[in-house]
Amino acid sequence: MRILIVEDDQALGEGIQMGLRQGGWQADWVQDGEAAGHALASEPFAALVLDLGLPKVSGLEVLRQLRARGDAMPVLILTARDAPDDVVAGLDAGADDYMIKPFNLQELGARLRALTRRRGGRAVPEIVHGNLRLDPAGRRVTLAGQAVELSAREFDLLHELLAQAGRVLTKAQIESHLYAWGSELESNAIEVHIHHLRRKLGADLIRTVRGVGYLIPEAGRSPAP
Repeated sequence: MRILIVEDDQALGEGIQMGLRQGGWQADWVQDGEAAGHALASEPFAALVLDLGLPKVSGLEVLRQLRARGDAMPVLILTARDAPDDVVAGLDAGADDYMIKPFNLQELGARLRALTRRRGGRAVPEIVHGNLRLDPAGRRVTLAGQAVELSAREFDLLHELLAQAGRVLTKAQIESHLYAWGSELESNAIEVHIHHLRRKLGADLIRTVRGVGYLIPEAGRSPAP
């Protein structure tokens, strides 16, 4: 899943981005509130990691603008401001979680997984679809109890389709969810990943909606002809 980090400290921003990418997230990073506003208005992200003390536009103002336009994206404030009034102000402005610096990267990743899980309406960490199970934290997939080896991109694509089961995703939507800025993307990359997933998990799992995109039908429901 794709995350936006807004942090003005160069070393810390690079560290968070690298740590989240190592944890399987597609993490983009900007260093001021104005750049954050432009990115959030033009790109899809699964969650936002937001510092408060930002140049140009404050973190609270970025958050207020996001909520004012009705965007329910999960937001985790990550800041050195630990006064109760600051925590209250952040949560009341629309944040879903609040972490104080210094922090643990593993905990940050776990909190982001919890936020995106709840946003998707799931109470449990694993995504279960028939006899297919996907564990986002461990980045593991099993089919009928047997482990399935997937590449990082195959795992991310399967995760996105399962998280939005029943919804058709266009190729452009899939690319925007799976590829951070600067990622190399071949023109047929999505088609290749779909082919590999069908070979490993069964030809009927992912359906092509001709001229539109791809979907995994909701479990227990047959796709319309």
